[in-house]
Amino acid sequence: MNKLSTEKRAGVVAALVEGNSLRGTARMTGVARMTVEKLLRDLGTACAAYHDAHVRGLKSQRIQCDEIWSFVGAKAKNVPERKRGEWGDVWTWTAIDADSKLIVGYRVGNRTAVDAYDFMQDVASRLTNRVHLTTDQLKVYLNAVDYAFGIDVDYAMLEKHYGSFVNTGSAAHRYTPAKITGAKRVTITGDPATRHISTSYVERQNLTMRMHMRRFARLTNAFSKKLEMHAHNVALHFAYYNFCKIHQTLRITPAMASGISDHAWELSDLVSLLDSEAPALTA
Repeated sequence: MNKLSTEKRAGVVAALVEGNSLRGTARMTGVARMTVEKLLRDLGTACAAYHDAHVRGLKSQRIQCDEIWSFVGAKAKNVPERKRGEWGDVWTWTAIDADSKLIVGYRVGNRTAVDAYDFMQDVASRLTNRVHLTTDQLKVYLNAVDYAFGIDVDYAMLEKHYGSFVNTGSAAHRYTPAKITGAKRVTITGDPATRHISTSYVERQNLTMRMHMRRFARLTNAFSKKLEMHAHNVALHFAYYNFCKIHQTLRITPAMASGISDHAWELSDLVSLLDSEAPALTA
C-alpha cells in the first residue's frame, strides 16, 4: 500500500487545522477523501494520547473553564428515533491557562455531572500547585471542583446576567446574541482575587475553536456525522494550538509559554506522532 510522504501529510494537516472539511481538504491536496479521513482518525488518536501523556506537571496559576456546544448528525430536537444515542448535542469542556493560553485539559461528551467530574479530575491531575480557578455558573461544577481539588483551590464562579429576549420575527434579530446586563462574582472556595475572576480567555478560545474547526461553525452543513471523527478533530486542533500555533500576543506557542516545550513545532513534527517519533519537548 502506498504511504503518503511527510510533506503530503503535513499539507493535509495544514488544510484541516485551518478549518477545511474532509472533502475540501481532498480537493485542495489531491489526496483521496477516505485517505484524509484515515489520516485524521490516526493522527487524532495520536494527538489525544500525546496530550494525555505530556501536558502534565504544569505550574499554572490561573485556570478558566467553559463548555462549548456543537452537535453530531442533528441537533437533539431533530434526531430521528433510529439515531437516538448516536446523534445529538455534543459539548466540549475546556480548561485554559490564563497566562500561557495553554489548553490544560479538554473533554468531548455531554453537559452532565458525570462529565464535569471526569473533566475536573483530569484537569486537577495535570497541575502541581494550588490554582485560581474560574468557571461559569453551571451548577455541576460545584461538586466536580470539590471532588477534584477539595479545599486546595481558590475557586469562584462568574454569573453573567442577560437581558430578556423579545422575538421580533426578523432574521437579523434571531441571530443576534443576548446582551449582557451585568455579572456577579461568587467566591466558592478559598480566597480568589476579584480581579482574576474571569472567563474571558476561555470564551475567546471558543471563538478560536469555531474558526479553526469547521465542524463547530454555526448555521452551516459542516457538522460532524460521527462522534468519533468529531473527537479526533478536537484532539488534532488542541495539539496544533498548544504546540504549533504562535499566539499573537505571546509571540510564542502556549506550550513554550507554559514551559513544557522550548520551540515551536512544525506541522511535520505534529505528523511525526503517527510514527511514534515525537519531537523532544525540551532540548
